Amino acid sequence: MISRAVLCPSPPLLARELTGLDPAVPGLREACAQAVSWLIRDAPGQVIVVGPAPSTADWDPGSRLDLSIFAPGLDEGGKPDLPLSLGLGALLLDQAGHAGSRVLQAVGDSEPPARCIRLGQALAATAARAFPGEQAVLLAMGDGSARRTVSAPGHLDERAIPFDDEVRRAVHDGDLAALAALDPALTHELMATGRPAWQVLAGALGPGTPDTGILYAGAPFGVAYLVARFEAARQPAGSRRAGLAPNPRGQRAR
Repeated sequence: MISRAVLCPSPPLLARELTGLDPAVPGLREACAQAVSWLIRDAPGQVIVVGPAPSTADWDPGSRLDLSIFAPGLDEGGKPDLPLSLGLGALLLDQAGHAGSRVLQAVGDSEPPARCIRLGQALAATAARAFPGEQAVLLAMGDGSARRTVSAPGHLDERAIPFDDEVRRAVHDGDLAALAALDPALTHELMATGRPAWQVLAGALGPGTPDTGILYAGAPFGVAYLVARFEAARQPAGSRRAGLAPNPRGQRAR
């Protein structure tokens, strides 16, 4: 089973190579570092990194991001086609000192909630079979809305702040069903790229209500960044793992 999970955003500014030692967003890098250090604290058998991408695919676990696509002067031998979310997730693991087994799983931006949830369940089941008796953990990468202000990448959309507030509430409360119910159409309109990865996380951790903690919540540049950690709910012995059913009406976060 997935014993722990962490949610981090995936802006390029997480990479020190791009912004230098002084962080562009004070506190964000530190929160991500703390969250990932907590994630791997007990030396899990496997770390699964999930992030949004144009299509769903698994990547070579040894892949790293080619940062020269953001700064042409850099040439670190990475893969230019590795999704940014997975590359930054791998970078966070490297910085935390994780050298064990890892999975890099991209999830397509247009994947429906039910498929994201099934993918999370499948990743958890595969890890349990591959590492019996050991813990597996998950790192979900992705941003909230990018339309919170007039200067945001997507300009202003008045629905963005209420949407982000609902996501933050769901994370704070460990409300996996609310994450599973996020509407893909609304998240696309609000440029909330993290939606499919959040729903994979919900599938991997559910059912039950995990213990949670929010380490960072802010909206620099009009983009919502959230860093949080989840401790899976304990399952009674002999219980069957049930699926999380997204809202059949696709109800939008309010």
